[in-house]
Amino acid sequence: MTMPLPKNNSVIHSGFYRFINDDVLPLHTIEPDQFWRDLDQLIADLSPVNRQLLATRDEMQRQIDQWHLAHKGQPLDVPAYEAFLREIGYLVAEGEDFTITTANVDDEIATLAGPQLVVPAKNARFSLNAANARWGSLYDAFYGTDVIPKNAELGSRQGYNAVRGEQVIAKAKGFLDDVFPLESGSHKDVISYMVYYRHLLAFFEDGSQTGLKQPCQLVAVNGQRSEPEAILLRNHGLHVEIQFDRNGLNGAKDKANINDIVIESALSTIIDCEDSVAAVDAEDKIEVYRNWLGLMQGTLEATFEKGGQTQTRRMNPDRVYTDLEGNEYRLPGRALLLVRNVGHLMECDLMQDAQGNFAPEGIMDAVVTALIGALDLQRSAGIRNSRTGSIYIVKPKMHGPEEVAFSCELFGRVEQMLGLPENTIKIGIMDEERRTTVNLKECIRQAKSRVFFINTGFLDRTGDEIHTSMQAGPFLPKEQIKHQPWIQAYEDRNVTIGLQCGLSGKAQIGKGMWAMPDEMAGMMEAKVAHPKTGASTAWVPSPTAATLHALHYHQVDVFEVQERIKHRSQASLTDLLLIPTIPDNLTLSRQVIDREVENNVQGLLGYVVRWVEAGVGCSKVPDINDVGLMEDRATLRISSQHLSNWLLHGVCTKEQIDEVMQRMAQVVDKQNQATDGYQPMAENPSTSYAFQAAQDLIFKGTDQPNGYTEPLLHAYRLRAKV
Repeated sequence: MTMPLPKNNSVIHSGFYRFINDDVLPLHTIEPDQFWRDLDQLIADLSPVNRQLLATRDEMQRQIDQWHLAHKGQPLDVPAYEAFLREIGYLVAEGEDFTITTANVDDEIATLAGPQLVVPAKNARFSLNAANARWGSLYDAFYGTDVIPKNAELGSRQGYNAVRGEQVIAKAKGFLDDVFPLESGSHKDVISYMVYYRHLLAFFEDGSQTGLKQPCQLVAVNGQRSEPEAILLRNHGLHVEIQFDRNGLNGAKDKANINDIVIESALSTIIDCEDSVAAVDAEDKIEVYRNWLGLMQGTLEATFEKGGQTQTRRMNPDRVYTDLEGNEYRLPGRALLLVRNVGHLMECDLMQDAQGNFAPEGIMDAVVTALIGALDLQRSAGIRNSRTGSIYIVKPKMHGPEEVAFSCELFGRVEQMLGLPENTIKIGIMDEERRTTVNLKECIRQAKSRVFFINTGFLDRTGDEIHTSMQAGPFLPKEQIKHQPWIQAYEDRNVTIGLQCGLSGKAQIGKGMWAMPDEMAGMMEAKVAHPKTGASTAWVPSPTAATLHALHYHQVDVFEVQERIKHRSQASLTDLLLIPTIPDNLTLSRQVIDREVENNVQGLLGYVVRWVEAGVGCSKVPDINDVGLMEDRATLRISSQHLSNWLLHGVCTKEQIDEVMQRMAQVVDKQNQATDGYQPMAENPSTSYAFQAAQDLIFKGTDQPNGYTEPLLHAYRLRAKV
């Protein structure tokens, strides 16, 4: 239902109107009539600019397609290709060196390095879990994952496995030995700890004692110093709390009565309104905004059944200790919350302008998430988010400096609307589109007073790589794409340019997701590479993964790495422009082609069926080998674009994909047969909205704007909701 806005000709969804007027604006001093007039003017001014930016994307893509068609069958002439991209304005001239001036940034962004979570804003329980993931039990993380192998006597069994528990405690104390070593001996042999003046004393069974090799690592204590309840240690700015309880489940059996070792884990969490969320109409968007409001007010709750009992989850309070001078030592109990808005592409039915056009969803997100985020800035006590007066908006899917400049203009206009100081709203630039990657320095320049974050990500970035160069030829299989020169150039240039623009100490440089939440041993081996590259944060799929990945930031001093590499040369633009198509001297076997098609189709169907039929935008989706992968919409973009590309160039046929889709629908149906309310696809694909959506994503993939999946997904989800 819609209704006219007062004192203008625009139309607004009635539920949205009530939400803003009844739930949000009473918490501000902003008059409703003024808010709606300002919003109406903002949409009138900026919607045409938004549409023109999208038209520029389409025109550039048309020109690139024509260039590749004109050079079909010829080896890629990179200098000529680069000259062409400059001629059409896709590549812009790089200006003089500069340093960002972003100010009033919280420590979690500027001076600390650690894990980052991304969580769908539409799911209150998950959002609370992620917000509360600032602290995690190392014992639980080791016990419940494959970091300690689950075989033979260490495997799962009914009740508590005491043998496994011993291995957990030994491994956790090994971490203490590595990061907080004693002057002599091992934490494994300590029978008691006490704090004496500014020192931690550890006692052994033979009556000897020792202290920390670096006494400054002790920062605070709880309880009596002679018999502490907890001691707080710090390394690379990150805290570790050793908890003592002689009557606790673990403490009663431990010679030093250590009951747990708690790790400062997810320093920041992105509350996501975009790729992990299936929000297709005003009803969905209001739910997203309402959860963000609860997080900013500290009032969000989620009640659920677990183990036959009703539980209610709320936001954790701060953690309070006593420092070595006897003063309060307070630490946040929650991750710093950032909010990811949608990109520039989609419109939404929250509001129509005077001409009947739906408002760009990205503009609506900016206004509403900042309006709600500003409530946090009014708080001086209780549950707070930013302690420096900033609102952090991660902005995805921007194409080049012009679009970054538009986002900054939008944020500035929103600040004026809300009466916020200039540059209160910070911007996170997701380096996931090719036109942004090749112009990254100039993108950062456009946001130099606001930027708090840049990152890289394989899935969306590769999806855009495929769509941009769709006519250039057939692309390599996805696993081989990962090992081509362009991807390493992309990853290296992102860090190098970020450091050369002065992000270190002011903004995050991030890396992408580890997608396998059940494969933590693999993550511990692989993901240490991210801090070693100079990245100050990286995405993980769960609070447990955040606790484990935090150990890497104790192992690696990220800011020392950044200082060491900040003057290195940028990776080659030539390498970055190389297109990972199948070389003429390589012929893919039928087995390789079949396997790639099956993998793409199964993953696509497994995700789409949840998105379209159940409105689930992010979940652990089994792959073709039944390995659970934490998937969001970026999975669809790369898979659908890869299949569209192979179809276009004859690597596979429509008939082959049709046959594989029928078979994989049966596989996905079987994988989901225990899911309540699941709508099978294989029985009657012609009536399955999910199956039809998957077909369109593949067979209409070359026509989708920049290869995005949102237009088709939204259309089919709206049908399914009806």
